[in-house]
Amino acid sequence: MTTAGPYRHLLALGDDVGLLEHAEGALPRREAGYCVDDAARLVVCACREPCPPPLRTLADRCLALVRHAVEPDGRCRNRLGYDRRWRDDPGLGDWWGRAVWALGEASVAHPCAGTRFGAGRAFVRAAVARSPHRRALAYAALGAVAVLVAEPADEVAAALLRDAVRAVGRPAAGAWPWPEARLGYANAVLPEALIAGGAALGDEEAVADGCALLAWLVATETRAGHFSVTPAAGWGPGEPRPGFDQQPLEVAHLASACTRAFAVTGEAGWRAAVARAAAWFTGANDVGVALADPETWGCADGLESAGVNRNQGAESTLALVSVWQCTRALGLPWPCPP
Repeated sequence: MTTAGPYRHLLALGDDVGLLEHAEGALPRREAGYCVDDAARLVVCACREPCPPPLRTLADRCLALVRHAVEPDGRCRNRLGYDRRWRDDPGLGDWWGRAVWALGEASVAHPCAGTRFGAGRAFVRAAVARSPHRRALAYAALGAVAVLVAEPADEVAAALLRDAVRAVGRPAAGAWPWPEARLGYANAVLPEALIAGGAALGDEEAVADGCALLAWLVATETRAGHFSVTPAAGWGPGEPRPGFDQQPLEVAHLASACTRAFAVTGEAGWRAAVARAAAWFTGANDVGVALADPETWGCADGLESAGVNRNQGAESTLALVSVWQCTRALGLPWPCPP
């Protein structure tokens, strides 16, 4: 694998506006346009490392799109057409949380001081808003953590983080500790927000709660030694397993949360879970097929009962790249297909 290898398909999906959301096979679908969700995800990935120049250029375009999406009152748009016209009204859904996450990360990690300044201004504008949605606040919490670790006196970030930790909630008593009646999507972002937020705020109880929830989720989403994650439609107690269509995003959030948990606790079990997440992409899953395309470094859009969805969209490819980054950060080899 070359240094540029993991970004090949992302670069193919990029243009002078940002990152095209969908693909047919490996070919970008321009008619589908862009979404702030994916632009924010790419910015977060780019903030994790020194980027090769083509990826830095694309990440900066995505960062500009995220900033452009944030309204003066902190609400955020998500969908931009290929004609550069917004297709939705401003809101406080998950895209808002991901925008706050990206702006927070860029405000402290971008190599250019002027870009850090602009991202920081946009972060403050967005971070004073509050979403009624638990996951949106969890995403936003990760951006607030980045700011607070760099600037411990930043009250905007601290206030957002305290509210987000409160909104995620504590584990419930009994056999179903999850703070929701059913597992949804991107589940691991909830315990990651508790672990990261608790560490940044000095709240040991929140860290312990997050680790307990994450350990339960890892165990619940493991079957026969591999990850068998919650499908797109969700999963609740007593429902049959495995379920399909399984999303790469779900596995990426498990890897991210376990990487965070390892950084905070140093416990080796979290590292093993990241290796399991990587192996899911190369065939250690419920169907025994690889989702990662070694030719394009794109990722199939979902794991289905009869194989994979062969389209390689931005969200799934960013999930693959994110997990690759987690393995590299922990010194783990990228797995070969079984």
